[in-house]
Amino acid sequence: MTASVDTAFTGSVAGFYERYMVPLIFEPYAVDMAKRVARAGPRRVLELAAGTGVVTRQLAVMLDGSAEIVATDLNPAMIEEAARIGTARPVQWRPADAMQLPFDPASFDAVVCQFGVMFFPDRPHAYAETRGVLRPGGLFAFSAWGAIGMNEFADAVTDALATVFPQDPPRFMARTPHGYHDAALIAKDLAAAGFTHQPQIETIAFTSRAVSAHIAALAYCEGTPLRGEILARDPDGLQRATQVAEAELVRRFGDGPVEGRIEALVVTVAA
Repeated sequence: MTASVDTAFTGSVAGFYERYMVPLIFEPYAVDMAKRVARAGPRRVLELAAGTGVVTRQLAVMLDGSAEIVATDLNPAMIEEAARIGTARPVQWRPADAMQLPFDPASFDAVVCQFGVMFFPDRPHAYAETRGVLRPGGLFAFSAWGAIGMNEFADAVTDALATVFPQDPPRFMARTPHGYHDAALIAKDLAAAGFTHQPQIETIAFTSRAVSAHIAALAYCEGTPLRGEILARDPDGLQRATQVAEAELVRRFGDGPVEGRIEALVVTVAA
């Protein structure tokens, strides 16, 4: 699968993502991330890969009322969904590519990116773009998922889909969201981008909860680019794949409300 497929949060995926994935795994990290940014007291904040706005909504509440928030994403469908949901105060929404940021140099006090850097095709280049729009001493805060084995629902779904498509298993989750979890590599990429300060890299774990294994299976199979991988292998196979993923979640976590570990690296570094 190509990088373009990995970043294709389009069409109905955006709605499923917001409805199922956001409460399942993204909300606790969004609260944590917004708190970190708010502590820096920025006056102007740029968000990259904002998705459907889970971090943006927290920033709108936690930042000083006079702070300006510019929230961007590569996928217009995600920005449209975020704008539809809205925020506690005005936010500037706009499509933008982290590989070529359309902003003036040194024009932001902080740049934040929750679970987006894994999708960047050239991370040192994207980090250099970020450093370029940060004022000297400004904050870059971002997160990346830990290894898939430390993220139990994603691991279960990936294993289940390998039984549905044994000749060509859908590996999106392992390849991309959970494919950038080496702290030493992250530090190396930041240094290559021109960041001279030592990054702070923390491993943060939360518990992911869903009211049922069915909801968790829907979240992963229809609220991420896994949907495209499944349909590419079998245009009529989405329901079956989701059912098999649900059965594996039930096997591992029980029939009823389910809980699983999620783990991520949270990175902060000064420009």
